[in-house]
Amino acid sequence: MKLFNTLTRRKEEFIPLEEGKVKMYVCGPTVYNLIHIGNARPMIIFDTVRRYLEYKGYEVNFVSNFTDVDDKIIKKAIEEGVSAQEVSDRYIEECKKDMAGMNVKPATTHPQATQEIQGMIDMITTLIDKGYAYPAADGTVYFRVKNFKEYGKLSHKNLDDLQSGFRALQVSGEDQKEDPMDFVLWKPKKEGEPSWPSPWCDGRPGWHIECSVMSKKYLGEEIDIHAGGEDLIFPHHENEIAQSECCNGKTFAKYWMHNAFLNIDNRKMSKSLGNFRTVREISEQYDLQVLRFFMLNAHYRSPLNFSAELMESSKNALERIREAAARLSDRKAAAVSAEATEEEKDLLVSAKEYVAKFEEAMDDDFNTADGLAAVFELVKFANTNVNESSSKELAGGILDILTGLCDVLGLTIEKKEEILDKEIEDMIAERQAARKAKDFKRADEIRDELLAKGIVLKDTREGVKWKRA
Repeated sequence: MKLFNTLTRRKEEFIPLEEGKVKMYVCGPTVYNLIHIGNARPMIIFDTVRRYLEYKGYEVNFVSNFTDVDDKIIKKAIEEGVSAQEVSDRYIEECKKDMAGMNVKPATTHPQATQEIQGMIDMITTLIDKGYAYPAADGTVYFRVKNFKEYGKLSHKNLDDLQSGFRALQVSGEDQKEDPMDFVLWKPKKEGEPSWPSPWCDGRPGWHIECSVMSKKYLGEEIDIHAGGEDLIFPHHENEIAQSECCNGKTFAKYWMHNAFLNIDNRKMSKSLGNFRTVREISEQYDLQVLRFFMLNAHYRSPLNFSAELMESSKNALERIREAAARLSDRKAAAVSAEATEEEKDLLVSAKEYVAKFEEAMDDDFNTADGLAAVFELVKFANTNVNESSSKELAGGILDILTGLCDVLGLTIEKKEEILDKEIEDMIAERQAARKAKDFKRADEIRDELLAKGIVLKDTREGVKWKRA
């Protein structure tokens, strides 16, 4: 199995630090709002990487954090007149709902920054003691970039160019830095912000330190794979390397994986352009499995363009797989003969060739696009070779192969049970009664049950509207 390592800029054979085990860290979202489809791409991609590693027999310790203290969270809390924790707790739960809709498996551990403050203080203390960090007069603690000679090795940025660029960009208030490139590890509190006591001042951590601390706590000082969007390469991941390697005296991560950007209608996603899309909004139009299929139908290192036309194409393509699976299931149930004939046994051997094609694609830097191509070749093979006279063994065997490959991709291909209009109306009535009784937990459960059946609810002034996804 080979993967492209951002650190070395080449494909490398994957050899874990410990045989049979993989330690993997993926940077998670900052929880101040509903996640957008840009957040969804790394979630889906690296969930698929994890699934394939598990398929290959590895025991994967998968850690993905929630950044629950941040300027955006604080701004949202002030706007709403609530605590920052209330905002972050709310959107962590909403994020988990969207992840479940996309069939993203829960991480082995989902640490939260606010629960790891002491570990951050300890790491910062070690960095100060080793001469890699220093406190300023106001209690801000900075990392000494020039003391880490390998700074820039992930982003492949020249240190001299970086230094001149940072000097040109230096803003007021940063004159207490020893060097313009030094970055913040700890910052003093401001009025109305959450804060924690530390040896330097009451304040909160800088963004970069949290991942170094959580990775070390839940995975150890050295890990196999660190991943995230390519926008994190610099400065976030570069700074993580500097902090971790200076603190621990060891290589932080052996392999670095980054997914490319997602555009909307060939333009960068932006609220100002009016093309900002949340996963929740997409779920009102499509089964989120369609979004997952769309994301996997391109190589993760290739830029991806989101459009209504491409989503419709993905919906239709996924439906082809599901129809083939339903046909195989029907053939299996209706089969007169249980055991395969000699000719059918040869067909089962041939069907397994598509598994080899799938694995060849996934072994080549997790090429999900070519992996899906192998799945569609199997679908065509099944449609051609399985019919009313086929045995239970043949239809069931090919169905198992198809389901197994789709499971690796996180695609559920069982047809959703058709739900009748009266059933929908009855469930909506039950939900309305639950809301009236202030049983919001049950109301949310009913909404989620309907969504799982492909029914999207929308609360309007005229009442509850529903439609099929």
